Amino acid sequence: MNKFSKNIGFYLIIIAISFLIAQYFITPTPVEEDFSYSEFIQLIETEQIEEVTIVGENIIEGETIDGKEFEINIPGTIEKIEQTLQDNNIVINTEPAPEPPWWASILGYLFPVILILGFWFFIMKRMQGGGNKVMSFGKSKARRHDEEGKKRVTFDDVANYEEVKEELREVVEFLKSPEKFSKLGAEIPKGILLVGPPGTGKTLMARAVAGEAGVPFFIISGSDFVEMFVGVGASRVRDLFEQGKENAPCIIFVDELDAVGRQRGAGVGGGHDEREQTLNQLLVEMDGFEPNEGIILMAATNRPDVLDPALLRPGRFDRQVIVDKPDFKGRRGVLKIHVQNKPIANDVDLDIVAKRTPGFTGADMENLANEAAILAARRDKRQISMLEFDDAIDRVIAGPQKKSRLISDKEKDIVSYHETGHALLGELLEHADPTHKVSIIPRGRAGGFTINLPEADKNYVTKSELTDKITALLGGRVAEEIFLNDISTGAQNDLERATKIARSMVTEYGMSDEIGPLTLGQKNGDQVFLGRDISRSKNYSEEVAALIDEEVKDFIDSAYNKAREILNENKEMVEAMVAELKEKETLVSDDINKIIAEYKEDYEYEPAEEANSKTESKEEESRGSNLDLEANPEININLKNNN
Repeated sequence: MNKFSKNIGFYLIIIAISFLIAQYFITPTPVEEDFSYSEFIQLIETEQIEEVTIVGENIIEGETIDGKEFEINIPGTIEKIEQTLQDNNIVINTEPAPEPPWWASILGYLFPVILILGFWFFIMKRMQGGGNKVMSFGKSKARRHDEEGKKRVTFDDVANYEEVKEELREVVEFLKSPEKFSKLGAEIPKGILLVGPPGTGKTLMARAVAGEAGVPFFIISGSDFVEMFVGVGASRVRDLFEQGKENAPCIIFVDELDAVGRQRGAGVGGGHDEREQTLNQLLVEMDGFEPNEGIILMAATNRPDVLDPALLRPGRFDRQVIVDKPDFKGRRGVLKIHVQNKPIANDVDLDIVAKRTPGFTGADMENLANEAAILAARRDKRQISMLEFDDAIDRVIAGPQKKSRLISDKEKDIVSYHETGHALLGELLEHADPTHKVSIIPRGRAGGFTINLPEADKNYVTKSELTDKITALLGGRVAEEIFLNDISTGAQNDLERATKIARSMVTEYGMSDEIGPLTLGQKNGDQVFLGRDISRSKNYSEEVAALIDEEVKDFIDSAYNKAREILNENKEMVEAMVAELKEKETLVSDDINKIIAEYKEDYEYEPAEEANSKTESKEEESRGSNLDLEANPEININLKNNN
C-alpha cells in the first residue's frame, strides 16, 4: 500500500470517488414518470384530473379521479402548463423542491479546494529526494556501491598491475588508518586519475578499491552530469560532493571523465557552455575555498590528452596512474582468472595462449575465454581444449570462419600466393616477427590472413624491425606480381599500413637519413570538442613536404625490391608452400618451418615445443617501462578483402 500510495494513480482514484459522491448528493434524482407528457395533457382535457401540486420548478404531482397517483417532469417552462391547468379549472397547489443534506452543499464548495491541495501535495512529494522523480534533475545520479548487492571485488581479482595496486593501496590504507600519515605530516592525494587504453581494467581497479576500503563508494559516469537543462550539471556536481561530505570518509569514482572534463575554450557556447559550467563547478569542489576533507575523487579516462590542464594540476588530480595493456605475465594472470570457473582440458597451456595474444587487453582476454567456451559448447564438448582456444584467438582477431563462402580457383590462387608471400618473408627476414599461422579460409571480411607474433613483448622498435615489417607487408603484392603476372585489390590494407609506417619513420621517428632527426607536423591541439588528433598542422615548407614524400617512397621502394629479391630466390619454396596451403587451407609455424628447412640448407628447423620454451624465457627477460606507446607493436595480421 505504501508503494502504491506514491503512485499518481492512487491520487486520481481518490479524486474520482470524491467527485462521484458530490455529484450524487448535489444533482437531483431524475423522476420516474408514470405516463408521458402527451398522455398527461390528454387526461387534463378529458377532465380526469381535478387537483395537482407543482413541486419546485418543473415537477407536477397529483391523482386522477379514479385514484391513480402520478408524478411527471415538465419539459421547458412551467408557465405554459399552468395556463392549460387554469383553463380546465384544475386546482393548483405549490411546494418547494427538497434540498440536499447540508454536508453535501459544503462538499460542493470544498471540492475545488481539495483538488488543488491534492495536486500540490503530489507535486511536493515528487520533488523530495533524488532518483527520476519530477523536478529532481538537479540531484546527483551517483550510485552507492555497497547498496548494489554485487559480488565484492578485491585486488586479488585483478591480475598483475602490482605497481598500480601499490599506488591504490595507499588510498585504502589512509582511509582505514589516517593517523599513520597525519603523524608524519603527509596528506593523501585528493584525486587519482586512472589512464589507459579501453579494456585494460580501469573500472575494475576502482571496484577493487571499493571492495578493499570498506568505506562508502559512489559511482557516476561523466555523461550523467550534463542534461538538456542549463545549470543541471553544476547542480549535480554540488549535490554529489554534498553526499560525499555526509558520508565522509568516502570515495567518489567518475568513469569516462573526458565526457565532462574536456579542455575549456573550444565549445560552441564559449564560457556559457553547459559542459564548461559543469567543469568549473567540479574544479571548485575539488580544490576551492571549502576543503573536502575525507573525500577522495577517483576517475578513469582513455583520453588524457583532451582533459583540461586545471584538472591535472596538483591539488586536484595529484596522481596519474597508468593502466596499460598487460604484458605476457599479465595476460597469463588475467586468463587464469577468467578460466577458473570453466572446465579446462589437460592439453590447455595458458602460457602458450598468453604468448599468442600480444597486444590483447584484459577485456580481450575475457572475451577470448568466453569465445573458447562458446566454441566448446557448440561442438558438444564437456571441456574446453587447446583447439577451442586457438580457434577463439583467430575468431577474436579476424572474425568468424566462413567455410561456406564459395571462391573460384583463380581467387584461391591469388589468396594462396598472397598469404604465402607474407608468411615466408616473416620467417626469412632477420628482424621481422615470425609467422605463427597462415590460412586461406575466409574470416569476417578477409579472404585469408597471416598472423605474425613477436618473440617477446617489445617496448621499443628499431629502424631495422620497421623496415622488415614494411617488407613483409609488401610480400603479398610482390608474390602476386611474380607468380601470377598480375596484381589484385587484396593488398589495399597492406599498402595502407606500409605507407603509414614509412611516413611515421620520416615525420615522427626521425629515421630518414636525408631529413635527419626531426619531427615534422604537429597534432592540432585546438577544437578539442571535435577531437584533437583529427589532423596534423603543417609546420614545414612545400619543399620539405616534397622531400617527405620522396623519402617515404624510397622506404617503400627499397622494401618492395627486397621482397622481390627474396621471393625470386626462393620460387621453389613458394610453390611448395602454396601447394601445401591449398591442400590443408591452414598452416602453423611448425609446417612453415619444415617447408623452409627442405629448401634452405642453412635454415635451422626448430620443433614448436622447443621454440615455445625459448620464447617463454625471452618473455620473462624482456621487462621494462613502456615509454614509447605508439611504437609498441600489436598483432601483425593481414586482412584481405577480395570483394
